[in-house]
Amino acid sequence: MCGRFAQITPTGDLINIFEVTNSLPLQPRFNIAPTEGVAVIRASDHHRQLAILRWGLIPRWANDLSIGYKTFNARSETAHAKPSFKAALKARRCLIPASGFYEWDKIGKLRQPYYISRNDGCPMALAGLWDQWIDRQSGEVIESCTILTTSANLAVGRIHDRMPVILEPNDYGLWLDHKVQRIEELSDLFSPAAENILDIVPVSTYVNKAGHEGPQCVAPLQTS
Repeated sequence: MCGRFAQITPTGDLINIFEVTNSLPLQPRFNIAPTEGVAVIRASDHHRQLAILRWGLIPRWANDLSIGYKTFNARSETAHAKPSFKAALKARRCLIPASGFYEWDKIGKLRQPYYISRNDGCPMALAGLWDQWIDRQSGEVIESCTILTTSANLAVGRIHDRMPVILEPNDYGLWLDHKVQRIEELSDLFSPAAENILDIVPVSTYVNKAGHEGPQCVAPLQTS
């Protein structure tokens, strides 16, 4: 799964790397948790645009917001068959840039966090889905998203059996192409990340608490 991640890449770099056509006043976030706002990249009329969406997908048919607490991840193997995700997988796919994500290893009573990032310094492009929900009483419109997961590669598998789907630049166009709707055309993208592209670094348990922010979240753990 992916329950926390960081978005600390400067906006200008995101614009250049992902070739988006707009800008937003994004603040560095070192410890994003479900239900918080995250930056995503969507395609519109052959352009890519940044947007801020709530993390935890709320399907348009949902009665209220509460489903979003359970839908911040979607299994790539079954999303095409799940009522919460299948329509979005066909027509509302997005990229979720992440400087890195966190995973925890239980060592006795300790939950040791690890920060997992690309070793080339580039942000990851996590495969995401989005939807738009309208509150029937207030008329409020909420756009939300989820992160697709897959089985872990060997490196991440030493800590957890799942990891986010990490797309490579050559895959961005296919993933964002609304004309591509058949799962057979997308399923090859759901493979675990290559073993040699990730750094996995132990960090302080400071990050364990949602709400803790700042560079100390990603600082390598100092050992004596």
